[in-house]
Amino acid sequence: MSSIIERLDKIKLNINSKKPQKAINIVAVSKTFSLDHIKPLIKVGHEHFGENKVQEAISKWQDVKKHNKINLHMVGKLQSNKAKSAAGIFDYIHSLDSQKLADILSSYEKDNNKFLKYFIQVNIAYETQKSGLPINEVESFYNYCKIEKNLDILGLMIIPPNDGNSSKYFKTLSELNVSLGLKDLSMGMSADYLEAINHGSTYVRIGSSIFGKRL
Repeated sequence: MSSIIERLDKIKLNINSKKPQKAINIVAVSKTFSLDHIKPLIKVGHEHFGENKVQEAISKWQDVKKHNKINLHMVGKLQSNKAKSAAGIFDYIHSLDSQKLADILSSYEKDNNKFLKYFIQVNIAYETQKSGLPINEVESFYNYCKIEKNLDILGLMIIPPNDGNSSKYFKTLSELNVSLGLKDLSMGMSADYLEAINHGSTYVRIGSSIFGKRL
């Protein structure tokens, strides 16, 4: 059995041991890895994959998606000039964080009759180097996306600071998610996905723990 499959199975066992109340979707973050490296997961029917660059996603996945049931997740920062191209290849956007992006994506959906699923990215600790909305702007932006643009907002997303306090940030985001009446959460990566699940995450974005270290 491929070591990649073994690693994924181990992650599933770890998740099941937590007895989560909701189904957990494992987004295998395949950015920078070749299609040959990823194929073992495709062959066993894994459906959720994450990329962070639009052009890489198109060149890697366009043909694969025609012949396999794949849900492709944009997990990196999405620039507005790449939004239409992203909407053409991705099924989920985890980094929605501006009205300009919401406007472009809403227009694309209407013009192409293709409807995506979205997470609003929150900059939980106001880090200047990270994308996302400050907490005090999330509710009004959610209402704009949902009511004015009719986007399918599943929940919120964060990449917490690497300061050893992930649990605190996960708890804050989970509470905000509940206050908005949202049911899904995109939080947790290789180092902290079990912690994230403890706080209600339903989509975990895992790369190196499945695919190994990136070169």
